[in-house]
Amino acid sequence: MKFGYLIVYVANVPASLQFFETAFGLTTRFLHESNTYGELETGETALAFAADELAAMNFNGGHISAHTSVKPLGMEVGLVTDDVPAAHAKALNAGASEVAAPLIKPWGQTVSYVRCPDGTLVELCTAIK
Repeated sequence: MKFGYLIVYVANVPASLQFFETAFGLTTRFLHESNTYGELETGETALAFAADELAAMNFNGGHISAHTSVKPLGMEVGLVTDDVPAAHAKALNAGASEVAAPLIKPWGQTVSYVRCPDGTLVELCTAIK
């Protein structure tokens, strides 16, 4: 078994890709011509976005869109950076909302949390030493 990708279902795939480019410096690897599926260049494991309408096709019982939930969903995308405060500020300037300001954890890792306009919860953190 191998972890292949994480798909976040969103209202507007191109907008989510653009936000991640602006806020986190990631680049779009692929955007389907239908604008209902796209991937970011994140290394071996893809971070992808798919339109809510695709989720409706895949899940007969429906799903909870992250952007419609008042609270962040119980999952996060973790992005590792050497400078959490700068990355945090850049994400806020791009339109993210602050969930938790940068903080040094007892084990020495710097961590912060932001919520993207599409509702995705992102942890910004230094590598664990």
